[in-house]
Amino acid sequence: MANGLGSTPFLIESRLRQAARGDANACFDLGVVYSSGAEGVGVDLIEAHKWFNIAAASGSESAHMCRAEIAEDMTAREIIAAQKAARAWLRATTLRAA
Repeated sequence: MANGLGSTPFLIESRLRQAARGDANACFDLGVVYSSGAEGVGVDLIEAHKWFNIAAASGSESAHMCRAEIAEDMTAREIIAAQKAARAWLRATTLRAA
């Protein structure tokens, strides 16, 4: 799997499916999981920023705040990597929906 998880917990797989359908709440939940290390997943601020960015693009005010908060603990390169990953996800899901 692209996120580097060998065996992704069911909750994350479920949220990924929902996120692929454009569910901003699922994107926010994924941001929380990766920023906190919940669900047996290690903390990954790049992945968390990516999901908060996608949720924020869908109008989630909470995601805007969370993204800004974790960005304080990230380097500029990490933020750029997260932004690229968010754009790639949005491009891929938009192409699948078309």
